[in-house]
Amino acid sequence: MALANQRTVYLNGEFVPESEALIPIKDAGFKFGDAAFDTTRTFGHRIFRLREHLERFERSLRYLGLSSGHSLDRFVEITGEVVRRNLPLIGDDEDYWVSQRVSRGVPPGDREAWPDWPDATVVVECTPLPLAARASFYRDGIDVVTPGVRRVAPDMISPRAKSHNYLNLILGDLEVAAQDPNALSVLLDRDGNLAEGKGSNIFLLSGGRLKTPRARMVLPGVSRAVTMELAAARGIPVDETDIDLFDAYNAEEAFITSTSFCICPIRSINGRRPASEAIPGPVTRQLIDDYVALVDFDWYGQYLKHLS
Repeated sequence: MALANQRTVYLNGEFVPESEALIPIKDAGFKFGDAAFDTTRTFGHRIFRLREHLERFERSLRYLGLSSGHSLDRFVEITGEVVRRNLPLIGDDEDYWVSQRVSRGVPPGDREAWPDWPDATVVVECTPLPLAARASFYRDGIDVVTPGVRRVAPDMISPRAKSHNYLNLILGDLEVAAQDPNALSVLLDRDGNLAEGKGSNIFLLSGGRLKTPRARMVLPGVSRAVTMELAAARGIPVDETDIDLFDAYNAEEAFITSTSFCICPIRSINGRRPASEAIPGPVTRQLIDDYVALVDFDWYGQYLKHLS
């Protein structure tokens, strides 16, 4: 029996309790990682830049040759309804990750037990943001470590597709977690330049200019784009370029961007601290304040409020 306080999920045309959102064990997303997804978040219970995330989602689906059977407008409608149904389950000072997922469904040779399963598995679901678990990063900064695992090269499979195959990034996380469970993994590319973490982009400040890895080498995050817009409005130049560890160790400030983190200061990279000892540094703090103003919600204070 469904619990009254469990979240609602959209699955293949129906809104069902999360515990009843059952997918076949032969589903291609589970069996092969043959699926794509995207994730945005709410600010004060309002979904942020949903269309931009869904446009990126459509690009991932097109790259993978996947068809969801849903238009972008339909995903907007479904996503809004999933959030609406789940908002009563969180407090006024909490927010959600909101995700859309599409797999290739059950392969033809495995359909005997699921003859009526659709050609694509479509899921829209949400999860509360880990505000308490990440609150200290906004006070102290994040320690970044670059693992030995390198980011898959774009001539093998494009990192611009947000697929379910995250093993490359997960292996990097596992290696770093074995050294420091509180550190964040940021993988290097095959040439030894900074690439990205699992769901996070990295920025360095040097000589009054922001530097971030080239879009071809990473999944260009929506928060990355927002940060670049805010920097441009401030007259801060942004270079999309190769950044090696020499650049990282000589940076004045550093921070990561992601859907959930928005902008979060980096305290160290492989144990090396940026030149600015302030957490966050003055430019990072300026961009954080601008991000807060843009979304009309103090997400920075929201994180700090959850400090234990």
